[in-house]
Amino acid sequence: MPRYRDLSGESGVVAYESAQDAILVAFKDGKIYLYNYAATGQRDVEEMKRRAARGRGLSTYISQVVQDRYAKRLA
Repeated sequence: MPRYRDLSGESGVVAYESAQDAILVAFKDGKIYLYNYAATGQRDVEEMKRRAARGRGLSTYISQVVQDRYAKRLA
């Protein structure tokens, strides 16, 4: 899983991996979540992918917009 660049230096996200219709997000606490079109919605997954690639705003977006709309907790 590629490391999240964390340009702010304050993110709870440490890594992510994008797929066609989903994104995996790993947090500092060791938890890994799968967000996909079915559970999270296409618009929000695509926004998460954009923020992940930029290295800024992913954790904030998850906590403020996506919240608990994940498909599965993997760890």
